[in-house]
Amino acid sequence: MNIFAIGDLHLPGGQDKPMDIFGAAWKDHPRKIRDAWLRLVAEDDVVLVPGDISWAMTLEEAAEDLAYLGSLPGRIVMIRGNHDYWWSGIGRVRRALPANVFAIQNDHVRLTEEWAVCGTRGWVVPGGSGWDEERDGPVYAREQLRLEMSLESAVKAGAGRIIAMLHFPPVNERHEPSGFTRLLERYPVVHCVYGHLHGAAQRGALTGTRGGVKYHLAACDAIGFRPLLIDTI
Repeated sequence: MNIFAIGDLHLPGGQDKPMDIFGAAWKDHPRKIRDAWLRLVAEDDVVLVPGDISWAMTLEEAAEDLAYLGSLPGRIVMIRGNHDYWWSGIGRVRRALPANVFAIQNDHVRLTEEWAVCGTRGWVVPGGSGWDEERDGPVYAREQLRLEMSLESAVKAGAGRIIAMLHFPPVNERHEPSGFTRLLERYPVVHCVYGHLHGAAQRGALTGTRGGVKYHLAACDAIGFRPLLIDTI
């Protein structure tokens, strides 16, 4: 079983959102993603999608984008990103998902007896550009609690190896430790997959192994709109 990741799909969601305003590489990007996905991913593989899935504002508007995911091979596991305004409530979201698509919120998805996927949206972290304690502190604290709930649920279920997904990077621009990295290192997390970063911000992204966790930036424009192989289990 191959584990892939690709985030920040930014599917149109019925919105007039031509992504090529962010660069020529984004032109017709849903087709690029689909073509590469069909070429790389088999039915028994897993694809992790760390948020910013659709520009839709409501679950109904997201239906076409969810169907797009459902038409692709593999078992798809996703979390919410900061632009997923259509993600209205986990019960409603799960009822709307195609059979091969799974959503994580305060829980986990088991891949094998040993492996599980956990995750939460995350948030900006202290020391980063634009950090405001009054505005961001409560959200940062809440997202740590949600990540811990997700990780704890997997461990209690018997998982010994975890892949964690965050939408936001778990560190600031200087790669200083955060509440998120401390949690990842406390639990049996092997990989951390995240997205959110675009353009020049991608050049300073945390990748590679630190504290026993291997970090992967999986925003689709950072990986050539092709699912990124994370591991084979």
